[in-house]
Amino acid sequence: MTWTELVMAAAPIQGDQPAVSDVRTGEVLSYSAFMRRVTRAAAGLRRLGLRYGDHVLVNVPLGATLPVAVHSVAWAGGVSVLRSYGAARMMITQRHYDPAAARVEQVFSFQPVAGAKPFAELVGERGLEFGPLAGPAVCLDGGRTFDHDELASDLRRLAARLVIGKDDVVINAVSESFRGLRVIDLAMMSGAHVVVAHEPSLVGCRVLAEERRATLVVAPYDLARRLLGDPMLRVVDERAVVSSLGL
Repeated sequence: MTWTELVMAAAPIQGDQPAVSDVRTGEVLSYSAFMRRVTRAAAGLRRLGLRYGDHVLVNVPLGATLPVAVHSVAWAGGVSVLRSYGAARMMITQRHYDPAAARVEQVFSFQPVAGAKPFAELVGERGLEFGPLAGPAVCLDGGRTFDHDELASDLRRLAARLVIGKDDVVINAVSESFRGLRVIDLAMMSGAHVVVAHEPSLVGCRVLAEERRATLVVAPYDLARRLLGDPMLRVVDERAVVSSLGL
């Protein structure tokens, strides 16, 4: 399986079960909605001219829309560049677009913004059946690029090491978008439910864990260390989800 196929693998079984809950916006993304939006938006990107290897700026905060944006680009054969500026074929943003900073041909936004088309316009009636088997997939702001094989292989290693199951509820309290995306990828691969915290704090994470009956929290080292002690809550340092990628 490719990287995005691994993330979508649980969708046929999990169906309308929640995949990602975004505390900041209140949005809940189900497994079936994720698979539908990714494959159909990928078809839309291809229809509007995205070619294999084309760069797409992705300026979307960690939450329920980030995995949709990144995996739509990946499934279409493009490369997600996780920043808001520079030259690229297209851009996907949450709500901010500066035409002086982003030199792109087309812009799609999850929320209304001047100069951009709604992301929903990409989501047609038919999805793209097959994604790419190999090639570059994600480029970080610092210039590091990861390909599909690298991301998929690392995801399998993470799954074997961290052991997340379909009944787990994971609090995603990480400090950076790519790390947060890896937590979402890992949890969805296993059929778990990810709850993305907003400006996480010690008290906030404890309250959120109790409200959502969380079984696992992934957080920065200082916060993770202070969360230790609850026998019902596994705590993982966020560095564990990217260390094998050399980050």
